[in-house]
Amino acid sequence: MTGGFELRETGSKGVGVFAAKPFAENDVIFEETPIVSAQFCWNEAYGYYACHHCLKPMESVEENVRRLTANASVVVPFPELCVTAKSNQVFCESCGVGFCSEGCKTLAEQQYHSLLCPGKLPAMVHLVETWKRMHYPPETTSISLIARIIAMVETAADRESLVQSLMSFSHEATDESSGLCLLQGKDDEDKIKTLQALIQETIPINHAQSFVSEEGLRSLFALIGRNGQGIGTSVFSEWVKFVEKKEMSTEERDSVDSFIDTAYANMNEHVGSFLNCEGSGLYKLQRCVNHSCEPNARINFPRSDHTLVLEATRPIAPGDEICISYLDECMLERSRHTRNKTLKEFYLFECKCDKCIAQSDQPDVTSEEESDEDDDDQDMES
Repeated sequence: MTGGFELRETGSKGVGVFAAKPFAENDVIFEETPIVSAQFCWNEAYGYYACHHCLKPMESVEENVRRLTANASVVVPFPELCVTAKSNQVFCESCGVGFCSEGCKTLAEQQYHSLLCPGKLPAMVHLVETWKRMHYPPETTSISLIARIIAMVETAADRESLVQSLMSFSHEATDESSGLCLLQGKDDEDKIKTLQALIQETIPINHAQSFVSEEGLRSLFALIGRNGQGIGTSVFSEWVKFVEKKEMSTEERDSVDSFIDTAYANMNEHVGSFLNCEGSGLYKLQRCVNHSCEPNARINFPRSDHTLVLEATRPIAPGDEICISYLDECMLERSRHTRNKTLKEFYLFECKCDKCIAQSDQPDVTSEEESDEDDDDQDMES
């Protein structure tokens, strides 16, 4: 048991996280940093400027708002509430990528960047560009995450422990049929072979041979497809939190609220839902948190970096399993059939939570959802 929760075998669901003490709404259950994480390639290419290691935004809040609204004249009130510490930022001398601190730069160099730095390994640029042509937004992972895993195995002082940690993410043989949906295409086999050849040509391999075979690379994609956790960070949302806590006059409050509403509206018009620096990572504890269509917990990134926090969304009693939703809020409102269709496609399981059991007598699909699915199929074919 660790910090008020424990890991237990749950039968068909594998390991689960269970409360060992009461948790109130908004209580933190645990927090952790990932074994490995990386920003999405297109997200980085489109100017979402984040720390190369922890994804902490490196723009000031004013720079961020100006970019996301395409308005260089925006002046953000209360700039002193911006959390970006420009004076702490450092950069790789060889390739120029940025880090939010010397600590992140050191960790990156120790774990993977000394091997993958494009300034020393120019072929990395071609590998990333090839990946981008295979995997367009909305993104679910990146070749950078795969490359970092391989580089970490190559450079780790305790290689055996790292490999054991990575293998703990592996599932049953069904892994082989999962994860390739990350490539979003009909030619997954050819894409895997292309990526495998490029990785072997690009990254010097001495210890990670099992990860870069065709089967090994397929297993890595499956591992990430089943266990990868999305990460989103935003300097603007952090600034908004501090503004909400700041004491100010009614007139100031009305003015800043109007500014925030207008900024979000203009961002939506210019970039839609792509507001955050986005990436994904592998987390040792988070991977054990199972899904429920009636979750009692949620995942947040309150430090606006890759540090993950699991917090309760309602009271949790000792002995209760702690669950999150693998589906977004809109999908949770769909029928049991539609929810489970999505879960089977992306996670290879059928949910048997209390909500799904209670809805077991529902028709397989409603007429409205049938129409939506037909539209989706037509979009995919076009």
